[in-house]
Amino acid sequence: MNVADEHDSVAEVLRSMADDVDVCGALVDAARDRSPELARLAEVETRSHVSAMIRAAESWFDTFDRVEEQDFAAALLLGADRAGQGIPMTAVLRGLQAAFTRTAEIMVVRCRSGGVSDGALLTMVMRMKEYGDAVERHVINGYRAAEQGTRHEPLGELTRVLRQILVGGVVPSAEELARAGIHSGGRHHCLVWDMGDPAHARPPASGAAALRGTFGPVEGRLVGLCPRVPTPQEIDATAFVVVSPAAPVDELRPLYRLCVRAVDIGRRQGRRGPHDLTDFAAEIALADQPLLGSCLSGRFLTGLDRSDTFHRQLALTALAFLDSGRRLDQTATALFTHPNTVRYRLGRLQQITGRSLTDTPPESRSGPLSTLHWWWALTTWLGPGGDSAP
Repeated sequence: MNVADEHDSVAEVLRSMADDVDVCGALVDAARDRSPELARLAEVETRSHVSAMIRAAESWFDTFDRVEEQDFAAALLLGADRAGQGIPMTAVLRGLQAAFTRTAEIMVVRCRSGGVSDGALLTMVMRMKEYGDAVERHVINGYRAAEQGTRHEPLGELTRVLRQILVGGVVPSAEELARAGIHSGGRHHCLVWDMGDPAHARPPASGAAALRGTFGPVEGRLVGLCPRVPTPQEIDATAFVVVSPAAPVDELRPLYRLCVRAVDIGRRQGRRGPHDLTDFAAEIALADQPLLGSCLSGRFLTGLDRSDTFHRQLALTALAFLDSGRRLDQTATALFTHPNTVRYRLGRLQQITGRSLTDTPPESRSGPLSTLHWWWALTTWLGPGGDSAP
């Protein structure tokens, strides 16, 4: 493997780590284990920062010594958030260092399995150490800026009020809410954008700026509280926004958490525009029970091999069949193939697994439940992003 290929391999490893829920969870666990003060925060408090900083690390590896081109917005925001939560600086740095140590360990294992040479691995580890040092400096800067009350966009009064409403702390008083433009007795829709980069967590001029509501960055995301549901025309066509049902201020926190989960799911699916939170109800609920999904896959899809391209095609066809209401003609149209091809694939799936998608389920299991179990088994077996047509 030449130098360019090895560099691409490292970049791909970083991208996959940022998108890997298990990896981000391992880094969060490392930080929480090393720092009891961080362990008292909700896990999601740390997870969003971890993912953002792994993504930023890819840019660090791409530009090498051109430090002026680096974006440390996520590190500044992390320091500011922890200062606002009253976490001691030493506890913040202990957690940060533990997370970076675990990051390097995972990178080494993944790069080795990808064929990266020992020389390139050594360079990678040294670069990760330099990146970690730079992140640490910016976390300290963000922390000190928050302590000193420096005027910095993510650290303003509005952000503090939104954080108290949606993340943690006592719900602000009616006077504080009024200063932030939030009616304490009203009902509000919580909007969460997928902005990608925390540095750009501000309402797009052509979209959210036209909405009547309160907007600001929270946990690296643009968040808004609005008295009504936005129209598609009021949202930037390139943006993806999840909108919760309306609720009083003191009931918005759990809805915000569900919106964040929906944004993570919708991002992987490439969604755009505004979407109601309930559009993701089943996916969020099923994602909370991955072990049950694996059990269903083992029960319904015995004999299928994930490494076999034809077997994956069978699973994708079955999923399209369910999404099309078990209609052969509509499934064929969705897959750009002939109904007989769909029929053949479903037959082969039955031969391999011993289970049929087309037979009427036993009386002990209703049709809707049978469909749900099949859909859950198939999406779990196919893995993230596997629910797209072949």
